[in-house]
This record gives sequence, structure tokens and C-alpha cells, in this order.
Amino acid sequence: MPVNIVQEGDGSPRIVLSEPSGSSAEVLLHGGQVVSWKNERREEMIFMSSKAVRRSSKAIRSGIHINFPQFTNSSSLEQHGFASTRLWSLDSSPSPLPPASNQSTVDLMLESTEDDLKIWPHRFELRLRISLTAGKLTLIPRVRNTDNKPFSFTFVLCNYLSVSDISEVRVEGLETLDYFDNLLQKERFTEQADAITFDGEIDRVYLSTPTKIAVIDHEKKRTLVLRKDGLPDAVVWNPWDKKAKALPDFGDEDYNTMLCVNSAAIEAPIVLKPFEEWKGRQELSTVLSSYCSGQLDPRRVLVSAE
Repeated sequence: MPVNIVQEGDGSPRIVLSEPSGSSAEVLLHGGQVVSWKNERREEMIFMSSKAVRRSSKAIRSGIHINFPQFTNSSSLEQHGFASTRLWSLDSSPSPLPPASNQSTVDLMLESTEDDLKIWPHRFELRLRISLTAGKLTLIPRVRNTDNKPFSFTFVLCNYLSVSDISEVRVEGLETLDYFDNLLQKERFTEQADAITFDGEIDRVYLSTPTKIAVIDHEKKRTLVLRKDGLPDAVVWNPWDKKAKALPDFGDEDYNTMLCVNSAAIEAPIVLKPFEEWKGRQELSTVLSSYCSGQLDPRRVLVSAE
């Protein structure tokens, strides 16, 4: 069954994924970006800025961005690399993954162009499988070195998550870990709190993180669980009020209803020899919960009655 492709008003293609329980996802070929993920109750799990704009030079302030081949502004490349600003294509041969045969999975691909080689002189193939199942959204990125020399890169799946009220949210799974604080010249600290809560701007890279992180939304009585492999770090970001007002594509009050918790490989860049391939995996799932401190496995979360 082919994927459902819809043309936007501006002519850009959008892929709509759906599955029997009623959940859905929308993916743009521009940037390979997920811009919507709704659960079976049609609740939007993905944040979109009230001032989001679509420009070829930037990713939309929404959804899940692909940051490759870098995440910081440490080189002549644009700050978060170029993958999120390029037009991707459908991948008809996603080997070695089994071919997708339904409307709940799409395979995308980005290949280096001559223009890309001028700013990052390495030939590559970047593939991305996006799969939707009941209560779960899975992304499998793969980078293959198609050059005759090795290269290194950093990689981030930047997740803009929709939350009810940032002051009522807590993140569990990162306690006792070291992190770089981007607000303090990337100085290294150790997390002292038993959970991360929010009362101001935060921009941190947590290091050597576990494979599961929980984002607990008390007001919605809902927990989002992020599982990841091949992406050892995690970025936590919220701009808070002052920086929100300074961002042209971000509403002044939008910081109240969003949180970025990103799957990342930043501290130790990934190195690929010629024709080697790296694979990562991220799985986002949601569970209803009345309280789940220390219970990162959804099967052990206390489920509340609706």
C-alpha cells in the first residue's frame, strides 16, 4: 500500500501516516521533518510555534528536526547542519530494513549534493524510517559513508514536545548525570536534583544517558517515554520568556507549552570509515499516569481512569 502524499498550498509535499487505532503523523519532505503526531484520542503530541514559518533556509519551529552533520555552531556550517533545510526523497530500497508495506511507515533519504560538498566535503547517504503504531512513533536514522575517506559527525533528533504547562512538567532519568550547560559557556556540571523541573531558561547536553527518559506532564496526567539507541546524549531545552520574545519564529508565550528533549550523539562524534554505516533509533510512546516517579517502564506506570 503506498504512502499517502498530500500537496501543501505552497506545492510542497506532505506525507500522512495513519494506523487502525486512530493515531496519525505528518511528515514533510522538506527537512524530513515530523510536524504532527496525534494519539488515538486525536491529541497533538508535537509542539508547533504560533509563529512558525516555512522557509527553505530554516527548519520549521515544530516537530522533530534532523540535525546533521553537526549540532553546534563550531564550524562554517549552519548551526544545526543542513539536513533539516534540504528536500528529501522517498527511499524505495531501504536495505537492510524490510520494505515498508503499509500506510503507517515511510522511508526517506537524503544524499550529498555538489552544493553540500562545497561546505562539507564528504559523500553520504542519510536514510530515515518513520513508523507509526498504536501509541508509538519510531524513527530509525542511518548514515552511510559513500566516500573513499573517513568522516565524523554529530547527530540529533530534536523533539519539540507539546506539554500542558512547562511549570508542571518533570523529566526523570537524567538525575546524577553530568551535563554541559550551554548557558554557562558549556561548563560541565553534575545533576543534583532527583528530577528536572522548570522555572527558567534551560539549555543542557546530558552525557551518557540511559536508554529511557520520561517526560511527566502532571496536568494532562500523561507520561511521554523516550527510548533511544545509538544516541547516548540528551539535550533539554526551553527558551523561557525573554529568549522566546527574541526568537522571530516563536510566540511570546509559546515557551509555556513546549519542551525539547532530544536524542543526541554530541560529546563523542560518530566516526565512519568508507562504506561503513551508523544506525540510531528513537521511540516515543505515551501512557496515561497518575504518578510515575522512578517508573520509566510504561507497564509499571500507575494508569489513571479517564
